[in-house]
Amino acid sequence: MKLRLTLLMFFVITISIAQNTTTIIHAGHLLDTEKGTWLTEMTVTLADGEIQSLDKGYLKVPTTADYYDLKDKWVMPGLTDMHVHMETEYNPHAYISKFVDDPADVAYNSVKYAEITLMSGFTTVRDLGGSGINISLRDAVNAGKVPGPRIFTAGKSIATTGGHADPTNGGNQAFMGNPGPREGVANGSDEARAAVRHRYKNGADCIKITATGGVLSVAKNGSNPQFTVEEIKAITETAADYGYHVAAHAHGDEGMYRAVEGGVKTIEHGTYMSERTMELMIKKDCYLVPTITAGKEVAEKAEVEGFYPAIVVPKARTVGPQIQGTFARAYKKGVPIVFGTDAGVFAHGQNAKEFGYMNEAGMPVMETIQSATITPAKILKLEDKIGQVKKGFYADIIAVSQNPEKNVAILEQMDFVMKDGVVYKR
Repeated sequence: MKLRLTLLMFFVITISIAQNTTTIIHAGHLLDTEKGTWLTEMTVTLADGEIQSLDKGYLKVPTTADYYDLKDKWVMPGLTDMHVHMETEYNPHAYISKFVDDPADVAYNSVKYAEITLMSGFTTVRDLGGSGINISLRDAVNAGKVPGPRIFTAGKSIATTGGHADPTNGGNQAFMGNPGPREGVANGSDEARAAVRHRYKNGADCIKITATGGVLSVAKNGSNPQFTVEEIKAITETAADYGYHVAAHAHGDEGMYRAVEGGVKTIEHGTYMSERTMELMIKKDCYLVPTITAGKEVAEKAEVEGFYPAIVVPKARTVGPQIQGTFARAYKKGVPIVFGTDAGVFAHGQNAKEFGYMNEAGMPVMETIQSATITPAKILKLEDKIGQVKKGFYADIIAVSQNPEKNVAILEQMDFVMKDGVVYKR
């Protein structure tokens, strides 16, 4: 017993010392995300998981400090992906997995996906729908039990009966039952309010609704409206009572317009967005989350025989190729944009491909980076903590070996990843 107590004291003292150690980074090129400019030859001082100071020049490193030499790197704040699914990763067996996988299987997979995401430079994510294990994953990451990004999760998405995100779609009738607000299925304003309150009860951080049909759900229509404006308003008004913002999956324009009119903060995908909807989004400060990578992935996989159920293939072939073009038009129109990929529809860790696709569609690289740093910070109400390398902010710092404005693909090759002052990749 005495030996065990001694060892425990040793670990507690070691952790305490590690947390109190000053860390110095010499950054050859440091991004000011607010101004969209690169600062040269900067010293970043960190302690207790936060940035303590920024100084011009390479300051002398104290002998007691940890030191990271990034003089030949392009250094940035950690990135944020505003649309991921940390519990899953689509494959040809995904549709039967819900019948054979136990919650523990899903949880173990999610731990792997969380680590891969963090190692790719994404230190914060918004998880937009799973079984609720995503809430436990968030808590495990926050407690330091597993490595992963800072997670803001919707828990279980909210759908209408038979809608995209009805968890019983595609199941044998014996398993379908009649899911309700507790399971994330709501019909009518009263059930819509109850569904939000269940998400609050379960510990969600935001709300996700499926305002239209979806590509990968086992249902025929991928774009029809699936909520009334009254139901959406019931959701957004109740969400506001609990300090939540609302994200709306939407491919078809009518359901999308209803969602914006009803007060959602972000539109996910936006495939068939009209000029009318774009104008309303600008007026209401509603953001488009492009998910171009997911669109390209589902279109590609639709050509692989047996990868998706037959009912999904026509939707994937039709919807997937449209997303990048819609993004290009929305960006040109002036619709607010925030970075999001739908990782989980494709392999986790490939999130940074989105930067290249956004740039390809006409958005300058610097603006794509800002859409993954300072913009999500505003939506998540963390403007004073994430998205910048600045005094008082979380010590979330990443680095690559080339200027991403000259080679956007370099963002897919992280050389250095730090979150909360802890280095995970160097």
